[in-house]
Amino acid sequence: MIRFLFPVLVFIMPFLHSTTNQADFIDEMSSLFKSGNAKEIGKSFSSSVELTMLNEEDVYSKVQAEQILRDFFTKHVPVGSSILHPINSNPNYRFGVLSLVTRNGKFRVSVTARKSGNVFLITELRIESEK
Repeated sequence: MIRFLFPVLVFIMPFLHSTTNQADFIDEMSSLFKSGNAKEIGKSFSSSVELTMLNEEDVYSKVQAEQILRDFFTKHVPVGSSILHPINSNPNYRFGVLSLVTRNGKFRVSVTARKSGNVFLITELRIESEK
């Protein structure tokens, strides 16, 4: 039985790995938001990010957007995150809506990412109070 399964696994693993990496971008973002890890989220920012945070909207550099996100996490310490709506049907585009629970309330987070080379980069991030 093992002799049969090993060649099958060796053949299938490369296909699983490539699709898993693309499909898990929103899952990874949800985990990073849950942990409040602005630095790791910032690594996925494009060189400029359209950032909407609690009724303030502007385009920021990667470094500025990371700092603003870090400040948000300082004021609103995350305790949980779940994916409400993922879109991963386009191989060059990812979109997801997350529900972020913090000590100060709930927020709706929208993440838009486009593929650049072999990675997805966040081009737009919206954090709004959940109604």
